[in-house]
Amino acid sequence: MRVLHWLTVLCLVMAASLILLRAELEGRALRQWLLEGHRHFGLMVLLLFVLRVSLRLRLRALPPGPPSPLIMRLAAGGTHVAMYALMLALPLIGWSLSNAYGKTVYLFGITLPNLVAADEDLADTLGTWHLNAAWALLALVAVHIVAALVHHLV
Repeated sequence: MRVLHWLTVLCLVMAASLILLRAELEGRALRQWLLEGHRHFGLMVLLLFVLRVSLRLRLRALPPGPPSPLIMRLAAGGTHVAMYALMLALPLIGWSLSNAYGKTVYLFGITLPNLVAADEDLADTLGTWHLNAAWALLALVAVHIVAALVHHLV
């Protein structure tokens, strides 16, 4: 599971980096290439999510760690549930966003089905959702990192 965790981190960092870099650059072909890379890494997050959840359901819960206060266990559990929900929602919203702009989505050369029809108003809404979900995931990742450091150091 640890390998899948770090592969997910890598894909999230790459997806975020590519889209942030795209915002700073000019050149249509380069910007399109960065967007395609962003899509691929985002869809890899979705695939890793499915794999991680499947393994978790198959292998059941991890062995309990050292005892911690109830509030910390609830906060950790809530943060993990929220991060997993966003790792599912964010790629699906992005995929739908591409479709709403009339774009076909590919993963490693495979044409993926359209989730929604082309619709400019829907694309605007999905773009806002995608951006807000990305910032929410970033905030939760920051909380997760701080909690992991505290847990490791205390």
